[in-house]
Amino acid sequence: MSGSGALALCLLLVSLVGCGGRSSPGTDTTEVQRLLDRRAAAVLARDEAAFARTGTRSGFAGLREVPLAAWSYEVTGLDGTGGTATADVRLRYRLAGYDPAPATAGRTLRLSREGDGHWRVDSDRPAPGSGPLPWDQGPVRVVRGAHGIVLGVGQPAGTLRGFAELADRAVPAVDDAWGASWPRRVVVLVPRSLEDMAALLGSPASSYRGIAAVTTGRSGGGTSAPADRIVVNPDAYGELGGLGKEVVLTHETTHVATRAHTGPATPLWLSEGYADWVGYRGSGRTLAQAAPELSRAVAAGQVPGALPRDGEFGFTEDPEGLARAYEAGWTACRMIAERWGEEELGAFYRAVGGHERRAGAVEDAMATVLGTTPQAFTEQWRDYLRTRLG
Repeated sequence: MSGSGALALCLLLVSLVGCGGRSSPGTDTTEVQRLLDRRAAAVLARDEAAFARTGTRSGFAGLREVPLAAWSYEVTGLDGTGGTATADVRLRYRLAGYDPAPATAGRTLRLSREGDGHWRVDSDRPAPGSGPLPWDQGPVRVVRGAHGIVLGVGQPAGTLRGFAELADRAVPAVDDAWGASWPRRVVVLVPRSLEDMAALLGSPASSYRGIAAVTTGRSGGGTSAPADRIVVNPDAYGELGGLGKEVVLTHETTHVATRAHTGPATPLWLSEGYADWVGYRGSGRTLAQAAPELSRAVAAGQVPGALPRDGEFGFTEDPEGLARAYEAGWTACRMIAERWGEEELGAFYRAVGGHERRAGAVEDAMATVLGTTPQAFTEQWRDYLRTRLG
């Protein structure tokens, strides 16, 4: 065949399957998926050599101690030309013994094609809009307790053992107040700093300054959701005394326990107030001791006119206002426990969460469980504050 004839044939083939052996986008996606399947298998097998054969070793060392029941990648998008590409990937993983369903994270992978035509991973980073995972921030150290697992980065083993011991006390305390009909296991993440904590949560550090810990999880919980994560702010947590540390971890563990009964209908004064009630329950702290900001306001004649709205629980530049919102929710729950009973408080919480929408949820639960109305309840609560804090 002449040179011009061969060129014409090649141009025709380009329009059909590509000339020079370049694969189609569909073929590339399949090849990259197979590469990532091998990479995932290497993670689960703790096989660093096999992992390295798929590309960069970055991140492998951080996972060395993390107990994994599952780890997989799904290519959701692939964009590239020639020998380089960018893959949008959904990572799914489960912590062994804790996650009933996979946790997910978006990842962005940069890839290149080697001389033998095979793809390799050059970098693996959080996708835009997705925060880093703990092992992205460094090697994870793991400490297990009877009821919890603590994953820490840049923290000494002794510090992590302290969290495990607190979790082992928190779970029975929550059982005693709420009941044992929840998984009764907690996952605690302890990053190196406030900045790392905020990164894990995908927010600026200013959002959590002064906040000792937060709990992440899917409303409604259930077997279709991964375990909640209690994420600690080591800066603020380290400033607390022994009782404060125990109250905080018990508070967050309460959120884990009540997640299946917490939903769109649950106001924050109830979810946060109930968690504080469990946290302080049995501590011996008086109303004034546990609610100093609210106590000062009431003593000055500034009795709240209503229970706090959800917006008052935002992490703002007004720490005293935020403290009063939490204390208001706690005192309302404490009043229910004292006047109606602890079982009724739990029943009220479940009844509110059982509604699909906020409208009418509290009203209905107050009527059926407490035999009162929101208006009457609010007046009782305001009188309770005047009597106990005035």
